[in-house]
Amino acid sequence: MKKNDMKETLGSAEKSHSHQMPLAPVAAELPTPRKVSQKVIVTGLPNSGKSQIFNNLTGEYSIVANYPLSTVCVKQGQFRMGDEQYEVYDTPGLYCLFIHSEDELVVRDLIFQEKPDVLLLCIDANLLKQSLALAADLIELQIPMVIAINAIDETARKGLWIDSATLSQITGVPVVESIAIKGIGTNKLKSAIQKARVGSLSIHYGDIMTRGISTVESLLPEALPYKHKTSMLALLNDPFLDNYLIDNVPEEQLQKIQDTVDEIQDYFKGNLARTINHKRAEWVDSVTEKIIRRQVAFAGRVSETIARMCRSVVFGVPILMGIIVITYFLVVNVADWLSKRLDAILWAPVQEYLNALIPYPFWNEFFIGQYGVLTLGVAGAILTVLPILSVYFILYNILEDVGYIPNLSVLSRRVFDKIGLSGASIMPMVLGFGCKTMATLTAKTLTSPKERYITTFLIAFALPCAPQIGLNMSLLGKVGITAFIITFSVLATIEAVTGLILNKIIKEDDKNCFIQALPAIRMPNLKAVIKKTYYRLFWFLEEALPAFMYAAIAMFTLDKTGLLKASKVFLQPVVERFMGLPTEMVDALILVIARREAAASVIIKMSENGHLNYVQSIVAVVLTTMFVPCMAHIGIIVKQQGWKSTVFMVFTMTITSVIIAGILNKLLLLFF
Repeated sequence: MKKNDMKETLGSAEKSHSHQMPLAPVAAELPTPRKVSQKVIVTGLPNSGKSQIFNNLTGEYSIVANYPLSTVCVKQGQFRMGDEQYEVYDTPGLYCLFIHSEDELVVRDLIFQEKPDVLLLCIDANLLKQSLALAADLIELQIPMVIAINAIDETARKGLWIDSATLSQITGVPVVESIAIKGIGTNKLKSAIQKARVGSLSIHYGDIMTRGISTVESLLPEALPYKHKTSMLALLNDPFLDNYLIDNVPEEQLQKIQDTVDEIQDYFKGNLARTINHKRAEWVDSVTEKIIRRQVAFAGRVSETIARMCRSVVFGVPILMGIIVITYFLVVNVADWLSKRLDAILWAPVQEYLNALIPYPFWNEFFIGQYGVLTLGVAGAILTVLPILSVYFILYNILEDVGYIPNLSVLSRRVFDKIGLSGASIMPMVLGFGCKTMATLTAKTLTSPKERYITTFLIAFALPCAPQIGLNMSLLGKVGITAFIITFSVLATIEAVTGLILNKIIKEDDKNCFIQALPAIRMPNLKAVIKKTYYRLFWFLEEALPAFMYAAIAMFTLDKTGLLKASKVFLQPVVERFMGLPTEMVDALILVIARREAAASVIIKMSENGHLNYVQSIVAVVLTTMFVPCMAHIGIIVKQQGWKSTVFMVFTMTITSVIIAGILNKLLLLFF
């Protein structure tokens, strides 16, 4: 909290702020029994098992993956234990209460606003020291806590044993050992939440720091929660604390607090933050020494060796190529066979029956015509898209569960450096191959506006998401693997060139520091993989099926009113002559705006009917991958970048995709 910054913001104290925290008294102990719902906030380092523990406690389902940033927003659920009802919050990863990014601020704001009855700290047994540093930070809030030590099976295989009983004695809070992925420890964790206690911390930061915290604390309003921690953050110049103080502290007290902070900082001969971190590190080392037992002889570290191979250029690139080839052949062969079988068994008899049942031409076309609600809507989503996504999601979820994704991000770091992106941008980009919307949400963690803009643009442009990859593989598989290689090589080149151009155009600013957490490579949990696949497919149908049906109705209406035909006539010079595609491609381009999967299902049908040749298949996939983002994705970009930047992005992508598709068509015709 800098003096000039405080003075600048004093005059606007009456305005609303994005991180307002209401006043409320602090509960010193967790009262029992209580008839109203008690609030439990699940927190911890990224990828520490928070979402899995949330799922186990509540019976809800939040996506679980073996990499950081899989949770990008707060999710809420409930569970009952005896007469008590508990409201549970799953949160993004948190490293400490001194905030460095917006996703961490979300967690701290939630704690300060909701004033939870219990903090449930998830500790990854593989990252014990980092987790204990966070534990020390949270204990100072004086909120009743429970600690869950997760993934103890992985540390056991490394010959490490954590004495949870001793850790409980040192911290003064219940500690439960857990293997969350298998549901082990859930019942004990529920019981421990009922017995949550305020922790104790034997860290002395020195007389000057202690007196300083007490002095600032005495200037804060009596009703302000977490005064001790707020005072410490003020002394550390937390960059996000100003608005909180302005909203909760009388104006006349703000200057006194600032003057006191400046006086203490001037008097202290040294760096306050470094002193605090040093004292905490000493405490962490002391605790670790007391609770860790090491086995002298244990099995070889196979997982570490595999992880290093995945990250190295020599082995990592062939491993990546192998994964792509396996995915390609399974999607093309297994998914296509499954789609055809479902079409023959389920849809053909239904279509024949409905054709005989509905004699009226208008209604016949409405339900089972080319743009029929059942033909394009239901059958397109369930029989064409769903089988392909089923196979692809199983493979992708296995890679997530194994822990391959973070290692892939390290492997690709050198490429990202060339286009002006630091290592911090790698994970959002890699996550884009799974879900572009989630990847765009994670891009908000980037503190550099330049990197955030470039990353958001590249995710939306020529980067295919999981459904697109699976459907494009299926389509290109019908004309041969060389078409697949050409297409994805073109898309990769376009992404790289676009990144280079944006890096040159946009003004330079500070890059993000690259710190990539690397989880242990582990055997996939098939039950978890199947469960995650089920939920992803269920969410796809929940979102896409109505969109497919609305899109079919819209296409049917455009067709009947003559607007679709007029659009095809108007766009014929661009679509046919310049891009070399049949005019039916206009249908797909319209559907892209609703759902890319709907557009892909139309293109697949065009290919099966012989309306796309080798070159046209490649151009069609490149065009629809780069074309305007779907409406849901545009909504997220607006939240991240604002309307002006979003309109520019969408316009640029649309025009550029058409130009590149036309040029690609001319080049391919020279060789094929």
